[in-house]
Amino acid sequence: MIFKKVALASVLASGLSTVGIQHAAAQDVLFWSTQANPVEEAQAMRESVLSGFEGEVDFQPSETGPWLTRLQAEMEAGSGKIGVIGSLHGNLISLGDGMADLSDVSADGVNGTFLELGKLGTSEQKYMPWMQATYVMAANKKALEHLPEGADINALTYDHLVDWAKNMADASGSPKFGFPAGPKGLKHRFFQGYLYPSFTNSMVSKFRSAEAEGAWNKFKELWEYTHPASTGYSFMQEQLLTEEVWVAFDHTSRLADAFNERPDDFIAFPAPAGPTGRGFMPVVVGIAVPNTAPDMEAAKNLVSYLVKPETQIETLKATNFFPVVDVTLPDDMPAAVRINGAAIAAMSGSADANPGLLPVGLGDLGGKFNAVYVDAFERIVLGGQDVREVLDDQADTLRSIMEEAGAPCWAPDPASSGPCPVE
Repeated sequence: MIFKKVALASVLASGLSTVGIQHAAAQDVLFWSTQANPVEEAQAMRESVLSGFEGEVDFQPSETGPWLTRLQAEMEAGSGKIGVIGSLHGNLISLGDGMADLSDVSADGVNGTFLELGKLGTSEQKYMPWMQATYVMAANKKALEHLPEGADINALTYDHLVDWAKNMADASGSPKFGFPAGPKGLKHRFFQGYLYPSFTNSMVSKFRSAEAEGAWNKFKELWEYTHPASTGYSFMQEQLLTEEVWVAFDHTSRLADAFNERPDDFIAFPAPAGPTGRGFMPVVVGIAVPNTAPDMEAAKNLVSYLVKPETQIETLKATNFFPVVDVTLPDDMPAAVRINGAAIAAMSGSADANPGLLPVGLGDLGGKFNAVYVDAFERIVLGGQDVREVLDDQADTLRSIMEEAGAPCWAPDPASSGPCPVE
């Protein structure tokens, strides 16, 4: 196994009391999860999501540290009580050797892109996608009349977005595209998970490539028609509501107020595509079955149940994470859920979907990793420095971070046996 070994004797001798977990009854499936940890979410999981399962489920959420300690202990011991685990993609990567193949579990309607991620580079289905969150584009409907001729709102390219931003600026007399470039804005996630995958099919290894140079030059074009106050923007819902901007990019949670307050005025839609696909950054949560599950059949039945459309809708209500299957959301959902949900489904289900996952394995170097992309933006776009010189310089910093962390590549970069290389 890839994960770090733990001292079993002290953990098992204490009855695993160090993680404060109640033992599940023999007939129960113990569902051990890092998600739905808040009390109200855990209660909704038990009462609404899991109540329809034909069998007993003991849902026990945990913080990541204790979750991993308990799981590693059981895997090292070769037996345990945990039947199903749920966690972020990044937490499941290192556990692949200890998880059962779920290829025989029904995955009807489950997003194919996420299913491939769940194979963890193997031929087996190591985890089943469970739920997702992400970032989307948003627009005031008055902006739609300025779309470039022939452009499809659900299949835009970066060229379309630049032309649209120009059309809006020309028609209104001022830039109407907004970008969260403020100190608390999530601009680094856009560059990492949207711009780079769309132009380079990479987040790390091709950081300084000719394709990356093209990506930054394209963003510079877009910046010409971006509202100049964007360097102070953090949550784009505020500028959408004041109509300071008409079109924006942000995390779904940071657009929710605009959609809920004026649902008839706004739409959400997928991020644009570039030469190497429609880059987007999903926060993917998966469910898996440890090889040590006491009842493999019951555990797999629970996994199958959790990806059924009706269960996915109940999970959305309980956790505010979106489905990984194509579902029709009921009318009683909050407006933000319905509006964001349609855009997420269109984006993750698009034929050219190219997910760039959240960074994995960086530890306390995550902030420095993000700063590489922010610094590149500030030097290239705001400072007007030469793109090639900046990328060469920042690539040296990025390479040092990856080597110090020893972090292997993650999607869309191909798997690496050592630290993800910066070419």
